[in-house]
Amino acid sequence: MEYVTAVSDMGNAIYKVLHTAIETIYPKYYPLEVVDFFCKLHSKEHILDGIASGNMGVLKCGKMIVGTGCFDNNHITSVYVLPSYQKRGCGSHIMDCLERKIAQNYDTAILDASLPAACMYEHRGYKTVGHGIYGLENDVKLVYEIMEKKL
Repeated sequence: MEYVTAVSDMGNAIYKVLHTAIETIYPKYYPLEVVDFFCKLHSKEHILDGIASGNMGVLKCGKMIVGTGCFDNNHITSVYVLPSYQKRGCGSHIMDCLERKIAQNYDTAILDASLPAACMYEHRGYKTVGHGIYGLENDVKLVYEIMEKKL
């Protein structure tokens, strides 16, 4: 496995990773409104913005992109792995790379944890420091944990 900085011609592969993971995993935890919210959030335009920032990377297994991660300052904004590659250390590898980059300028990493990922973050030493609530269509609420870790 190799984690590299994303470039613009990887946009479609990153989109596939994000949407495959969201559409496969999130319905097990969230109502349709939340799944739709995350799919819309991770639009092709949003992905290209992440790539342009220089803070988005991809995890490659051979030539295939199997995961992606992104950060903004000390905030880890996304970590996604194709479902068929989950539980193989891919998410941990992405997190290791993101934390190393963040540690170059900050002593703490912050993230907003989805329900499917919160346990992984806890095992990595992240602690819940708050909760966020985001209102969606049909009076649905997206509740998430705000977590941080000293690096």
